Amino acid sequence: MVMNNINWISIISILSLSLCACSLKPDVAALYKQEEPLQADIIIPSSFSSDKPEEITVSLTQKGKRVEDPDFVHIEIWKQDGSVAYEMEQAEELGNGSYGLKKEFNQDGLYYVKVHAGNDGSFIMPTKRFIVGELSTNELKFLQDGVINQKENHEHHH
Repeated sequence: MVMNNINWISIISILSLSLCACSLKPDVAALYKQEEPLQADIIIPSSFSSDKPEEITVSLTQKGKRVEDPDFVHIEIWKQDGSVAYEMEQAEELGNGSYGLKKEFNQDGLYYVKVHAGNDGSFIMPTKRFIVGELSTNELKFLQDGVINQKENHEHHH
């Protein structure tokens, strides 16, 4: 029994010493590719008209510059209650790193837009919430419950 403990202690000591010998150099991070993440700014119209399509635009930047030719930019839109859901579609190039999609919003309510964009190995899927017209009682309750849940979650983290 004592022999087994001595063997284990010896093995752990040898492993510890060999791991210490493999310590990283301070500048080792510079040897790896530093990712420059893609960033998207989703722009929602300030008001919506029921008689014409409205355009949601996305401005893409990477490495501090506008992205003129991304690998892809797709946009999907849905209403919070599920009554409206537009399929994911390729965004139209508007120039100067901006891309857009026009849709009609004939129903008031709480909507979401999600952008799926990729460029140079970076892939993002930001989502933004927006309101068209007036919110229903259920949508107001949904938003209020979300705020309450966020406050509760933040208060319980220690």
